[in-house]
Amino acid sequence: MTVFEPGPGMGFFTLDLARLVGSGGRVVAVDIQPKMIERLKRRADKAGLLSRIDARVASADSGQLDDLRGRVDFTLAFAMVHELPDIPHFFSTLAAISRGHASVLMAEPKGHVKPAEFDAELQAATDAGFSVVQRPVISRSPAVLLRRINGHVG
Repeated sequence: MTVFEPGPGMGFFTLDLARLVGSGGRVVAVDIQPKMIERLKRRADKAGLLSRIDARVASADSGQLDDLRGRVDFTLAFAMVHELPDIPHFFSTLAAISRGHASVLMAEPKGHVKPAEFDAELQAATDAGFSVVQRPVISRSPAVLLRRINGHVG
């Protein structure tokens, strides 16, 4: 399994994701802050999980994801979509790198993202070819589990 984690920071979820994918899986963690990626790598190395994690620094306008086209099985977009300058572009890129029927768990911080903003993010996801599967309950976070609609072109 290949998992994509945009905006992992120091890797709060990354290490657990690496454990879940197992020795044959891979977590691609991409952040625009080099210091965060370096800390994530140190933590992963200390935990013995660095071989499962592809930690990348990307610029704000390029996610460095061309090699992932059609390869991602699951994306964890936790408390980061609202930070992006171009949310529709993010979801169209996500659709391009996702396998058919790949899943995305998106959760946003309730205090930072108003319901109308979350709905706009969700609309951008559906416009890019994702459909709502479930609305899981995550404390203090509006959340949605999405699935890529196979064959959809956004």
